[in-house]
Amino acid sequence: MAKARLLVVEDDIDIANMLKIYFSGLEFDVDVANRGMDALEKTKHVIPHLMVLDIMLPDIDGYEVCRQLRMNTRTSHIPVIFLTQKDERSDKLQGLELGADDYITKPFDIEELKLRVTGAIRRAERESLTDPRSGLPAGRLIEEQLRRIIRETNWAMLDLRLNYFDAFKDVYGFVAGDDVLRFATMILSEVVDELGTNKDFIGHPGGDNFVIISTPEAAITIRQRLKDRFANEVQTHYNFIDRQQGFIQAPRADGGVDKVPFMTLSIGLVSPTQHSFADIREITELAAEARRQDTPAASIA
Repeated sequence: MAKARLLVVEDDIDIANMLKIYFSGLEFDVDVANRGMDALEKTKHVIPHLMVLDIMLPDIDGYEVCRQLRMNTRTSHIPVIFLTQKDERSDKLQGLELGADDYITKPFDIEELKLRVTGAIRRAERESLTDPRSGLPAGRLIEEQLRRIIRETNWAMLDLRLNYFDAFKDVYGFVAGDDVLRFATMILSEVVDELGTNKDFIGHPGGDNFVIISTPEAAITIRQRLKDRFANEVQTHYNFIDRQQGFIQAPRADGGVDKVPFMTLSIGLVSPTQHSFADIREITELAAEARRQDTPAASIA
């Protein structure tokens, strides 16, 4: 199971370090931001599974951080637990109105915070809101986006798959496979940030499959940039010998080995400029078919 990623947004260095040490000891992958704008910038590159967010910050307050998270399609799903010295009912209501998942008051019981954090993450995964490895929106949230766009005209959907990912996991293991999924998530976020808008959507239906919803114009450029960046940067996940020979040797069930190329991205693109859609199933089926047509044939002798 991949580590859950926790982003602690706290300007008190002692509290931030204490939380980092404590949750790291519980096998969380913990990052810290001491300012609100730093937290928002971090979420552009690595999506946390949950944010512990102090309200009183030196630049923008936690309410504004939460507001901006909820306004951005790519971060609106992140569970947020407010951490504050305030204990007024109006403050709690303001946080909950902004979409916070929970609220805990300083001084707090660290065991209680742990239970609230783990409960919120499990709830999001159980309700098919996020993928446990990438932290990206999953089943139900993807379906909501598809039901939204089918009523609109100016959109395009990209269906992405990591080719040869299963063979890579067979050779390098599940931990390395999870690293590749996080790497792919980072590239998707960076490219969509660069070429799209904060209304664009990135989802992870599961396994080696991702989806992006953007505009028809941006989707074409995003598609090519993703393919180029992934092909150029994925080689860092292979060892020196495999990089030198240009392939990996994956075991077969009969005891032999197959020469398997490095991972690449196949990306299918559909939009209402090309097709008319009666329901969301047609969107996903046509996108998957376009992606299969983009899958390269292995050519290693």
